[in-house]
Amino acid sequence: MQIPHVPVLFNETLNAFSDIKEGYIIDCTTGFGGHTQGLLEQNETVNLICNDQDDEALAFCAKRLESFSSRVTFNKGNFEHVLDNFKEYDIRGILADIGVSSLQLDKLERGFGFESETLDMRMNQNQSLDASIVVNTYSQSELERVFKECGEVREYKKVASLIVNNRPFTSAKEIATLLSKKMSKGKIHPATLPFQGIRIEVNDELGVLTRLFDSLESAKLKNCIVAIISFHSLEDRIVKNYFKKWTKSCICPPEAFRCECGNDHALGKVITRKPIIPTKEEIKQNPRSRSSKLRIFKFD
Repeated sequence: MQIPHVPVLFNETLNAFSDIKEGYIIDCTTGFGGHTQGLLEQNETVNLICNDQDDEALAFCAKRLESFSSRVTFNKGNFEHVLDNFKEYDIRGILADIGVSSLQLDKLERGFGFESETLDMRMNQNQSLDASIVVNTYSQSELERVFKECGEVREYKKVASLIVNNRPFTSAKEIATLLSKKMSKGKIHPATLPFQGIRIEVNDELGVLTRLFDSLESAKLKNCIVAIISFHSLEDRIVKNYFKKWTKSCICPPEAFRCECGNDHALGKVITRKPIIPTKEEIKQNPRSRSSKLRIFKFD
């Protein structure tokens, strides 16, 4: 079977879960199953729950992981809801690689790439909102919000104006070509951050990640490792802030004269004081890994 994807921070991710000997690990974003297979081979007495919202990814992994079928459970859905279906399970690990999968990036018909003749960007192809709706129907002020808050585009007003004054668009390639001609060129393609903004808006990526963390917090997990791989500062900030919140023992308001909460609210500890980043060798072999960061937390 041809494996078309190299999972980022592979060894570092497996190491995060190396001490788990029982129960279940949830791979929230299974994708092509690279991390999943590695975990199944390393943790021989552990079961995996493979979650993805992409039918194509689940079908691929069902075939790839066929030899581990007795230890694998597949679940289709957005990872913000994954814990809802497995509340009674002994969950000992949570992995979420929250970047866009290569399955989606490499297929031009999915509309994520600069050369794509479509305009889609949906991770879940059953949802109604797609990139075409965002690009062709959002007001200029709405597009400014998307490019500023989701894309971190410095010239967000100019990009929004270019989109509004040149639409309708029918392909991602048309937008990338326009921005390449009209925007100043730097180290990255001028369409990189605008595309990030559109994609995040279409898939509500920041909201989904926040709701995943809320569900982890309310699940009251015990003796569980949480490992999150993020790919841009907006995601990483959410991960870092939740991990910091979960280590706080005292949750009294800052103006409190003395602690009245019991000072026993810490949920666990941060394993990675600084994020783990890919080596130069990995970046050379897989350039897409260059912005990835792995943070790990352990619920007590």
